[in-house]
Amino acid sequence: MHHRHLTSVVVAVAVATAGAALAQRRTEPAGPLTIASQGSFFVGGESKRVEPLPGTPAAAGGDITVNQMYVQYQIPPRGARHVPVVMVHGCCLSSKTWETTPDGRMGWDEYFVRRERSVYLADQVSRARSGFDPSVIAAVKTGAAPVSALPNIISASHQIGWAVFRFGPTFGTTFPDEQFPVEAIDEFYKQMIPDLNALLPTPNPTWTNLAALAKRLDGAVLMGHSESGFFPEQAALIDASGIKGMISIEMPCPADLPPASIATLARIPTLMMFGDHLGDSPSPLVNWQTALDSCNAYIAKVKAVGGDAQMMHLPAMGIRGNSHMLMQDRNSNELADLILAWLDRHVEKKS
Repeated sequence: MHHRHLTSVVVAVAVATAGAALAQRRTEPAGPLTIASQGSFFVGGESKRVEPLPGTPAAAGGDITVNQMYVQYQIPPRGARHVPVVMVHGCCLSSKTWETTPDGRMGWDEYFVRRERSVYLADQVSRARSGFDPSVIAAVKTGAAPVSALPNIISASHQIGWAVFRFGPTFGTTFPDEQFPVEAIDEFYKQMIPDLNALLPTPNPTWTNLAALAKRLDGAVLMGHSESGFFPEQAALIDASGIKGMISIEMPCPADLPPASIATLARIPTLMMFGDHLGDSPSPLVNWQTALDSCNAYIAKVKAVGGDAQMMHLPAMGIRGNSHMLMQDRNSNELADLILAWLDRHVEKKS
């Protein structure tokens, strides 16, 4: 696909969808954003001894902190009326996922705050502001570890991103009803950063830190997407005491969870959401239709033991064209409202 052809396709889509984008902007809450407080902090982390690199003084060695999770938050004036929502990003991304969309619209972080929900954005351990453990890389550099010890660092290309995130059937060609703002695709590509999860120990510290964060907040809803889609459930299996609800967006669900784990997860209200064109954008990395099927099977198991679990497959609800990055799609506010209504009914038990 030549860049000139790709540009023409994007321009055509931009013209065709300008009205839809304008309509969404009109539905966004008007007026200044009012918050009671905002800030950031870290959850978790432990000290680790590292040796100095060759050619550096012995004093350059010492202790470093690893496996910490960075969290930023905003609390609205009436935030105490609702359970806080923690949002976690997926592979090759950061918490930028939930902020301003590539085409400049309000992200879910602000939208939820304007709907009186306290929002906490977490960078996965080993990603973005959480930092990563460099000791293995340093050990290879010093010769203390073999080159084979170097981790696989995932860096998604534009082509892989287009297919996996389902912007169209082939690179540069969009679906006729595509909801993602492909006219701003270059801004989205800037969000894609290296994924160093291969450096992490087992269990993933992000799971442990999410469970600890929910407890620290005296209860929270955990929302995961893609790579982190099942992280809320993994966190609950470590410590469910602070987790009031779980929202899992587009990921495979495990088929081999033992009955005891299903019983634990069934005690927490669960929502899963999938977009459109699951089988229409082939990728060697993921089969989205298979992922949906696996999660429907998981929901059936949860319901079979009395759990409150719901699947929102958007096309089945008459909502079409949504990509994998549905929180950035043109109808993202509409989807956020579906989630907020679910929170009211299933987590906060409001009519």
